Amino acid sequence: METNKKSRNSFSGSLGFVLAAAGSAVGLGNIWRFPYLAAKDGGGLFLVIYLILVLTFGYALLTTEVAIGRKTKQSPLTAYSEIKKGWKGLGLLASLVPLLIMPYYCVIGGWVIKYFVAFLSGEGVAAAEDGYFTGFITQDVWPLVFFAIFLGACAFVVFRGVNKGIENTSKIIMPILILLVIGISVFSIALSHTDASGVTRTGLEGLKVYVVPNFDGLTVSGFFTVLVDAMNQLFFSISVAMGIMVAYGSYVKDDANLGKSINQIEIFDTVVAVLAGVMIVPAVFTFMGTEGMEASGPSLMFVTLPKVFEAMGPAGYLIGTAFFAMVLFAALTSAVSVMEAVVASLMDQFHISRFKACVIETIIAVIGGVFVCLGYNKLYFEVDLPNGAKDTQILDILDYISNSVMMPLVALLTCILIGWVAKPQTVIDEVEKNGEKMGRKVLYTVMIKFLAPVFMVILLLKAFGLM
Repeated sequence: METNKKSRNSFSGSLGFVLAAAGSAVGLGNIWRFPYLAAKDGGGLFLVIYLILVLTFGYALLTTEVAIGRKTKQSPLTAYSEIKKGWKGLGLLASLVPLLIMPYYCVIGGWVIKYFVAFLSGEGVAAAEDGYFTGFITQDVWPLVFFAIFLGACAFVVFRGVNKGIENTSKIIMPILILLVIGISVFSIALSHTDASGVTRTGLEGLKVYVVPNFDGLTVSGFFTVLVDAMNQLFFSISVAMGIMVAYGSYVKDDANLGKSINQIEIFDTVVAVLAGVMIVPAVFTFMGTEGMEASGPSLMFVTLPKVFEAMGPAGYLIGTAFFAMVLFAALTSAVSVMEAVVASLMDQFHISRFKACVIETIIAVIGGVFVCLGYNKLYFEVDLPNGAKDTQILDILDYISNSVMMPLVALLTCILIGWVAKPQTVIDEVEKNGEKMGRKVLYTVMIKFLAPVFMVILLLKAFGLM
C-alpha cells in the first residue's frame, strides 16, 4: 500500500525531485509578487537582502522540511509526531495551511486560464480595457467554470500519483516554463517606447531600476520593511511552512544526495524569481514608467500587464499568450504540490487510497472555491485586516490567515522542534546519512536555533499589526 513506509512511492531520481520541488516553488507568488516588491523596495537592495535570506533563512527551513519528510517517510500530518511524540498538533497545523490555500489558489488559476484563452483567441485588446478584470471576477458563472477546469487539471495530475503524475508533469512543464521565462525576459529588456509626451524609455532602463540598489531616502524603518518583505516572499518562493516539502521529501530515495538536491532547488527557484522581475519590471517601466510599477498582486498581472501587452502592438498578443501560458504552467505545478500535501496527509493518517484522498480534497477545494468566487458578487463584503490591509474579501482573508499567520507559526514551531527539542543533529544526520558532508552545517544550526525563530516572531507581530 502507498501509505506503507517500505512500499511508499518515490521519485525516480534526484532530477524528478528537484523539478517537482522547483515546480512547487515557482508559482504565482514569484511571478506577481516578487517583481512588485523588488520595484517597491529599492530594486537591487531587495534583491541583495532576498539572496542573503535564501542562502541562510530559506536554506534552513527548506533543508529541515525535506529532511523531516525523508527521515519519517510520512506526510506533514503524521511526520512531526514521528520526529517527537506529542508534536502531532504541529502536523495538523502544517496540513491546514495547504487545505486553506488550495481553494483560492485554484480560483486565481482559473483567472489565469481566462486570460490565456483571451490572448490566445486574439482578444487581448479587450483584456487590456479598464474594468475587464473586475467585470470578469464579478460574474456569477464563468469564474466558477474556469476555477473548475483548473482544479480538475490539478486533481488529475495528483490522482496519477508521484511518478506518472507529479514527476512526469514536472519534467515536461518545467523546461518549457524556463524557456518561456528566458525568452520573455530577453524580449522585455530589448523594448523601447516613446510616449505621447515624447519621452522615450527602454527595457534596459527598466532593468536598471530593478537590479541597481536605490538608497534614496532609506531609513532604518525603511530597511526593516524591505527585510520583512523579503522574509515574507521566501515563504512563497521556496514553498516552506505549508507541508509541501515534507510531503515531497518523503518521496525522496534514501540513497539520494539530499544536500545537493536542496542546493539545486535553491538555485532553480532563485533564478526564476529574479527572471520574473526581468520579465515584468522592464516592460512595465518602458510603457508606463515608475508609476506603472506601483501595481501589486492581481492588479499587476490582470490589469497592468495586459495594458503593456496591448501597447506593444501585434507582437504584444504573442508575448501576452506566451506569458499567460508560462504563468499557467507555474500555477499548475504549484497547485499540484499544494494538493499533494493534503492528499498525502489523508492517505497516511487514515490509510485510504490515493483516489479516495483526491476525491475528499477535491470536494473540500470545490466548496471553498465556490465561496471565494462568490466573494466577488453574491457574498461580497469588505473588512480591514490586522496587518493593515483594507477592504478585503474572502480570498484576501484566506490568504492572510494561511500566509501571514499560520505559515510563520508553523515555521516557528518547526524551529523550536528541531532547534531545541529534537536537536539540529537530527536533520544533519539525515542530510549526511550517505557519507555526504553538509556544507553549511554551522550556519544551519545557528539559523534553526536562534535567528529563524526571531524572524518568525517579527513576521507574526507584523501580521497582527503590532510592529
